[in-house]
Amino acid sequence: MVIDGRKIAAEIVAKLKQKPVPQKYLAVFLVGSDPSSVGFIKQKEKLAKELGVDFRLYKYNESTTQDELRKEIHKIGDGKPCGGIIVQLPLPGSADPQYVLNAMPREKDIDVLGERALGAFYAGRNIIYPPSVEVVKEIVEIENCKIENCTVAVVGLGKLVGKPVQTWLTGRSKEISLIDEGGNFDVLKNADIVVCGTGVPGLIKPEMLKENALVIDFGYGLSSGKPSGDFDADELKIKNVKLKISYTPTPGGTGPILVAKIFENFYSLTKEKTR
Repeated sequence: MVIDGRKIAAEIVAKLKQKPVPQKYLAVFLVGSDPSSVGFIKQKEKLAKELGVDFRLYKYNESTTQDELRKEIHKIGDGKPCGGIIVQLPLPGSADPQYVLNAMPREKDIDVLGERALGAFYAGRNIIYPPSVEVVKEIVEIENCKIENCTVAVVGLGKLVGKPVQTWLTGRSKEISLIDEGGNFDVLKNADIVVCGTGVPGLIKPEMLKENALVIDFGYGLSSGKPSGDFDADELKIKNVKLKISYTPTPGGTGPILVAKIFENFYSLTKEKTR
């Protein structure tokens, strides 16, 4: 079964429209002109316009130093009118992403990537969860999965998906396996839920999975010129695989939900400040 991420995102957005529009603006920092980054920002800007959110994009050329960027983030982030910050990754050149991300105030860190917000998240004390965790939570609830009874495999241990999802699942799921790109994929045969985000198109084949598995695919790459996820959904049709598998497609799966969750986080942070 294909999980319609656009439909889920639309439902999240509909709920946000019932809430007061934040009276603070969302600041987005873009360094350079990476096409993928520009594309992701356009998605966020489009949704901001739909919601009536004040969206402000700050562009910098690739020659901007990490210290200059930190200074800009501090200047904007410390101002009361700013309610949330996103630093679009990846950063070009030799910039240390964590050094830059740490300039964000914890209470305005939408993606939960700065060390202060991350530390609070790991300790279970942050105001919001990372957007990828929120996506997994949403899909698991919609699919009526009892996470405490599920064996979960997380494929890819990056800072945007694998690490935060692993943190959230630890102590909540029945059992969790962590796998890097070159790891042992045999464990997938026992996994009720597979969360993947390596960015390697077609890495996970249907025959690797168990009956009724749920695949939450954050991976994004190009295969034969078209967007593809880590899960090779095409093989379900090409090889006429008989397994029953629920999965998020690429595109139209986790991506739209992720963008909606970013704005849900923004609403939560700005609400927190007005209490």
